[in-house]
Amino acid sequence: MLETIRKRDGRLVPYDRSKIATAIFKAAQSVGGCDRERAENLAMEVENLLVATLSMNPVPTVEEIQDLVEKVLIENGHARTAKAYILYREQHAQLRSFERILLDVDKTVCRYLEGGSWRINENSNMDYSLQGLNNHIIGAVSSRYWLEKVYPPEIREAHIEGYLHIHDLGLLAPYCCGWDLADILEQGFRGASQKVESAPAKHFRTALGQIANFFYTLQGEAAGAQALASFDTYLAPFIRKAAL
Repeated sequence: MLETIRKRDGRLVPYDRSKIATAIFKAAQSVGGCDRERAENLAMEVENLLVATLSMNPVPTVEEIQDLVEKVLIENGHARTAKAYILYREQHAQLRSFERILLDVDKTVCRYLEGGSWRINENSNMDYSLQGLNNHIIGAVSSRYWLEKVYPPEIREAHIEGYLHIHDLGLLAPYCCGWDLADILEQGFRGASQKVESAPAKHFRTALGQIANFFYTLQGEAAGAQALASFDTYLAPFIRKAAL
């Protein structure tokens, strides 16, 4: 006899066939259906399938039950109701994901303030600070998005289970970058959308200003440090001209 089912959070709760019937009926109503008795009969069919597998699966999960509901609806020719039910599941999955994000943000802030998160020390270029907290929160939210929407399931699971670690997951961007200082000096500062462009620098102070503007503009476009090679060599003519 089917007595309990397992919720998504692991809790065991009493089995109630009427909840299955109600979910089916609501899906049917959304596409113009009005036959509660048919929903009850379909729920009974789902229950029979669950009972038939009790020896192998004595405590079915909510997800397994919902999978069977979809199967029964489709096999009985209720394609429109099945589609509505699938959409209902997807909407609630997104809602649960949103609720988890809200809860995770609260925990993320507390762990950062208490110094209890390993992510505080993941980036050696960021100190424990207000800006560090802001980046920590942003990284926690964006990390979840990259894992769920961009990376394939096998990579996501490997990262979550600890089989591999995706460093600086909060930024789906290049890591450390080296830029061509000669290009900046020859072309000036240009090419950045909605930024004021500058002609090639003629003076040492102007060159330094353009370099600072360059790094300020690109500081959020890479996960790690950014640098310029041959800094002293390329700026030597400017220093000589300024008689420094």
